[in-house]
Amino acid sequence: MATENLNPEEILESRRKAIASSIKVISVEDLKQLGATLFPFFDHPWRTAFFDFIAQNSTATFHHASTDERIQFIYCASENRGIWFIPGSGMGPLQEKGLKVFKQIVEGKR
Repeated sequence: MATENLNPEEILESRRKAIASSIKVISVEDLKQLGATLFPFFDHPWRTAFFDFIAQNSTATFHHASTDERIQFIYCASENRGIWFIPGSGMGPLQEKGLKVFKQIVEGKR
C-alpha cells in the first residue's frame, strides 16, 4: 500500500502545478451557477458572503482552478482574495500562501 505524502512543500508544489495547468477565467454568470450548486440552501453560512463578494466585484476578473484531489479554487486578482472548496465536503478562504500562488500564476499568465 502506498503511503500518503505528508511533505507540505511537495504537496504545495503539486497543487501549484495542477492550478497552473487548469486555471481559467470564469464569468460572473458561471460563478453564480457554481454558487447555487455549492450553496443550495439559503441558510448556508457561506452563501451570502459568496454572492455578496461576486456582486461587489462584478466587473472584476475571476479565475477558477482545480487539483487532482478534487479541490477547486476561485480567485479574484483585483482583490487578491479567493476561496477553496471540495464539493460536498468543505471550504474556506485562501490563506496567504495560496493567495501568493494564485497571484504569481495569474500574473505569469498575462
